[in-house]
Amino acid sequence: MAETKFQGNPIHTIGQLPEVGSVIPAFTLVGSDLSDVTSDSLKGTRLILNIFPSLDTGTCATSVRVFNKKAAEVPDATVLCISDDLPFAQARFCGAEGIDNVTTASGFRSSFGNDFGVTMTDGPLRGLLARSVVVVDGSGTVLYTQLVSEIAKEPDYEAALAAAKKA
Repeated sequence: MAETKFQGNPIHTIGQLPEVGSVIPAFTLVGSDLSDVTSDSLKGTRLILNIFPSLDTGTCATSVRVFNKKAAEVPDATVLCISDDLPFAQARFCGAEGIDNVTTASGFRSSFGNDFGVTMTDGPLRGLLARSVVVVDGSGTVLYTQLVSEIAKEPDYEAALAAAKKA
């Protein structure tokens, strides 16, 4: 179990993020067209997993906008924005915002949050994914992780991008 905060109050997650140097757990998420987005289908690609509670919050929406803008800095990487929002809501948000440099994926019917240790187990957002970032190389090895210390704060974009560029 790891700890973050929500509005200054301690919030716990179901586990720990995968360790740097380990291989990420296999996952299957749901894409905006309801197709599977799997770790196997993304093998060979550097990944920046931008994980967050919901696009319906300002900080989450900002993280998608910023990663969309900065994705061009790492041309061989895929930025995968992951929440438990329904794929329809993710697609609607990206369409309205003109976001097309990142891929959205929903964990609403998967064990992703538990497998990556990011499902919040207490507090008002329990059951949703804690704000975090995981960067992996093309073989699925973890290069960088961050569990953001306060859910309402943005992730360290520059550290995530630097890790992806080194891959």
